[in-house]
Amino acid sequence: MMLSQYLQQTGGGSIIALLLAIVGSMNLRLLQTGLLVGLAIITFSGCVYRMDVPQGNRIDPALVEQLRIGMSRNQVQFLLGTPALVDLYHPDRWHYIFYLKTGGDGRIEKRVMTLTFSGDLLTNIDGTLSPG
Repeated sequence: MMLSQYLQQTGGGSIIALLLAIVGSMNLRLLQTGLLVGLAIITFSGCVYRMDVPQGNRIDPALVEQLRIGMSRNQVQFLLGTPALVDLYHPDRWHYIFYLKTGGDGRIEKRVMTLTFSGDLLTNIDGTLSPG
């Protein structure tokens, strides 16, 4: 509504009342827009895809079953791949680690297998990379 139209309709009423009406409607529109945006954010926040995050050595359980005491380091590395961690202070221990954080429910799965060598031969298998 134009100022001249308002003044004609109200018989020269207060300009302050007009300004308050305009500001009030602007605040109402701003509030409506804010509520609409907030509702859209809440509604669509559940639609975000969260992917699974696998880290470390993902090894097929059939390969782990082929692992035998007495195998050489080269044979183990050929079978399972490079270990995730070789301790500098204990170079005879190889750590194969698998970590998975699922995106849907945030569940964390961690599996650790430690292989111990004496010289060049595998002497101990501790833990498992198999699920369960």
